[in-house]
Amino acid sequence: MNAAQLDENLILRMANGDGHAFKELYRQTRGAVYGFALSILRNKEDAEDVMHDAYIKTYTGAVTYKPGGKPLAWILTIVRNLAYNKIRAGKVNEDISQYEDCFPGSEPSDATDEIVDRMVLKQALTVLDFEERQIFILHAMTGLRHREIADILDLPTGTVLSKYNRSLKKMRNAIENTGKGETR
Repeated sequence: MNAAQLDENLILRMANGDGHAFKELYRQTRGAVYGFALSILRNKEDAEDVMHDAYIKTYTGAVTYKPGGKPLAWILTIVRNLAYNKIRAGKVNEDISQYEDCFPGSEPSDATDEIVDRMVLKQALTVLDFEERQIFILHAMTGLRHREIADILDLPTGTVLSKYNRSLKKMRNAIENTGKGETR
């Protein structure tokens, strides 16, 4: 199951004090939450801080969740708000090199391939602007639809679609140029 198909009953059970529901919610969403926080803050430690605070707010705010909504979108909105608050407070450090931790993958059979893949991904992500990175990571990490991403980021759906497509083209060009030994 991908994170976009999160069962809202987990949040409802959390509202009733079910600790096991919280553990399962964390297990299912931690990659998406961390990846989204990292896409905004661009620093591993700041993203981890926001991730921690977001889960506390999710747990304590579970009683306010409205059934019939989109549970992952609700959680990611909390993440976005906390990350923006951190930025407004001037308490962030930029370190784009941390993006290599953003995509937890399966265990590859060849460690060298994994290192090369991470380096290529890191290079490709550097060519994206702030919104493009957010959109790409939300889609890649969670499987959210473009209209759901538009709701989370408060952007028109058409803008999200065009930025996503532009992101793919930019990343494809960056990867092709990396493969040719060129740098941008």
